[in-house]
Amino acid sequence: MIEKQELPRRIGGVGAVMLGLGSILGTGVFVSIGIGSGVCGTNIIWAILIAGVVAICNGLSSAQLAAVHPVSGGTYEYGYRWLSPEMGFAAGWLFLCAKSASAATAALGLSGYLAALGGQSMIQGEGLSYAGNVLGGLLILVCITVIVLIGIRRTVRINAVIVCLTLVSLTVLVVAGFLVKGDLRFVKAPEAVEIFSSGQGSESWYSLLSAAALMFVAYTGYGRIATMGEEVVDPRRVIPRAMIITLALAMAVYVSVAWVGMATIGTVELSDATGKWAAPLFRVAESTGMRWVVVLVSVGGITAMLGVMLNLVLGLSRVVLAMARRSDLPASLAVIDRRGVPFRATVVVAAVVGTLILIGDVKLAWSFSATTVLIYYALTNLCAIRVEPAERIFPAGFAWLGLIGCCGLVLFIPWKMLAAVTGLIALGITVRWGRQSIVSDS
Repeated sequence: MIEKQELPRRIGGVGAVMLGLGSILGTGVFVSIGIGSGVCGTNIIWAILIAGVVAICNGLSSAQLAAVHPVSGGTYEYGYRWLSPEMGFAAGWLFLCAKSASAATAALGLSGYLAALGGQSMIQGEGLSYAGNVLGGLLILVCITVIVLIGIRRTVRINAVIVCLTLVSLTVLVVAGFLVKGDLRFVKAPEAVEIFSSGQGSESWYSLLSAAALMFVAYTGYGRIATMGEEVVDPRRVIPRAMIITLALAMAVYVSVAWVGMATIGTVELSDATGKWAAPLFRVAESTGMRWVVVLVSVGGITAMLGVMLNLVLGLSRVVLAMARRSDLPASLAVIDRRGVPFRATVVVAAVVGTLILIGDVKLAWSFSATTVLIYYALTNLCAIRVEPAERIFPAGFAWLGLIGCCGLVLFIPWKMLAAVTGLIALGITVRWGRQSIVSDS
């Protein structure tokens, strides 16, 4: 039996906000806006706002739980404490699946922005080859894994630099878009759905809510703050504040960037650039006619994806650590080295993400992530509902709203994807049952 080792508390308030923003301002703004605009047209603004409201309710639930029970593992640990071992395992399993897919998406997106920065114009290009995108993604993953293994203090500092560069590039893009397209009216495609003006009925509502379900994933990086609760200083005070600040800033950035994107190139080009290059904002920057803006946005896209991958590998490794501590995964993965890093857990995470990168399909990976994340946060809200009144920071009503929002949005995910995720949950529970049977027999 390996003795449980504790992670040191080295993350303060600013560091926690930066970790949250580093997890959110990546694929969420540089890739998913293009995916969502292809689903619901100019209603993407409403989809961003709906997803943001659901995310805020979920964020308050996560903050509540992390403040009361500040350990590594997030909803995996909360499920064990407030629901049941089976529900806790399901949450951990879903987190590993969802965020591994998100990390693969970030790696492929980063590869796309790197290729674009290398001089391949989207105006004439046909997109990256499968082999080129995958190879670039794998090389990036190796670099990120090495950074994570050097220790949390240096990792947090590197992440802060990445977030600042990303915010500067996005601010420049919004300002440049405004200067080029002064009134910022949308470029409308003939087939664009206008739910609040065309009155096209259930189909337009379905598209809007489907896009909101996809955009919800773009906010879920705030959960990294809770997942790493064991390493946060004064978690009861720091975690709730950090989550609220992170989500408010993220929503403002998403709305601004989406608005400028639709005003400059329109929803059809945003979607096409996502499918071919996984880099829609590069095309927005090209439309300004300013080469320096193109370069800066490309650098911002690169730093953003780096930040997302950095934070995803961090969060995933901590959930693997927590699951290994309870023997839901091999106990050898719970070892922490002299630098305070779960080395073996991190390497295993990198191997899983690398396998998913081989798929090479950004939209498929994002859709899979959306499905699993919505179910995961439904379990988070169930845990928050069961917190004792004496321990509460926020009213239980937020948790109920978050639960309703997650369950409602998941209904607008394609049924085939829901079936695949359900099968994946069943597979995980079966494997866990098999491991426990072997342990008990021995």
